[in-house]
Amino acid sequence: MILLAALAIIIGILLGLLGGGGSILTVPVLVYLAGLSTKSAIITSLVVVCITSSIAAVNHARAGRVCWKTGLIFGLAGMGGAFVGGRIAAFIPDPILLVLFACVMLAASFAMLRTRKKQEPTRQVGDKLCPENLPVAAILFDGLLVGLITGLVGVGGGFLLVPALNYLAGLPMHAAIGTSLFIIAIQAVAALAGHASHFEINLPLTALVTSCAIVGSFIGAQLSGKISTRNLKRGFGVFVFLLGCFLLYKEINPKMVAQIVELFKQGREFILGALSFLLLLCLYRLWSWLHSSNNMPTEEPPSTFSQCKTPFKDTLK
Repeated sequence: MILLAALAIIIGILLGLLGGGGSILTVPVLVYLAGLSTKSAIITSLVVVCITSSIAAVNHARAGRVCWKTGLIFGLAGMGGAFVGGRIAAFIPDPILLVLFACVMLAASFAMLRTRKKQEPTRQVGDKLCPENLPVAAILFDGLLVGLITGLVGVGGGFLLVPALNYLAGLPMHAAIGTSLFIIAIQAVAALAGHASHFEINLPLTALVTSCAIVGSFIGAQLSGKISTRNLKRGFGVFVFLLGCFLLYKEINPKMVAQIVELFKQGREFILGALSFLLLLCLYRLWSWLHSSNNMPTEEPPSTFSQCKTPFKDTLK
């Protein structure tokens, strides 16, 4: 229990330092250290994510760093995806859920390690913190996708939410972190509702992990100005990548492959329908991106003659 409490504090510290990502360690800790089943670990992780994110979001809201309109649009789509993900998880065997979780860990590690060339949107003095015009179609798609991941494997999705809010919705980084915490909290509630049909939770264990994570989040918030989060994020990304590879190595075996084949046979129509729906969403997202005003030229390019700083007749002098 002491080791579990220490790891929960570390998870909270990472949440406080990075604004997300730390909760991705909760499920492996609960499965391999506490001995919980995968579904019980996912449900426990959702409770931890919901409570810790809610407390952190309140602090950000008091400082005015939560964009409610953007958060509600993103969050409502995410709640739908999280509920569906929670319902689907009931029909997926535990080993397959762990493999899906490992894939999410690898995606999270790439997101942490990737160096973005695009800078944060520049803001002038007097600009509003929360933008008025939003790419609603793109936000709904991303919200649904992140919510689906949250419901399936029990992670908050902050590693996807913060960049999306920053670069897609145009929120400055501190507002993106505050808004993402609000979105994560309401997504976790919807995901728990989706898991209601197979809700199994160890209350003493959940209370211990949650309380330690909350304590750690406050410690992380205090350390955020003293530690280079960029280097910490890269180091944590490498660790998450290695842990995801370990989960894949441990869980992928002939028995699990046979379970995947059997699962596809039993729910072939549903799986094909879900994939078709996601394909339509992707195509619509692509269409909206191609037709967005952000990708259209706003003015005619200057002609060659207008670029000349010195008139031709002056060169003859």
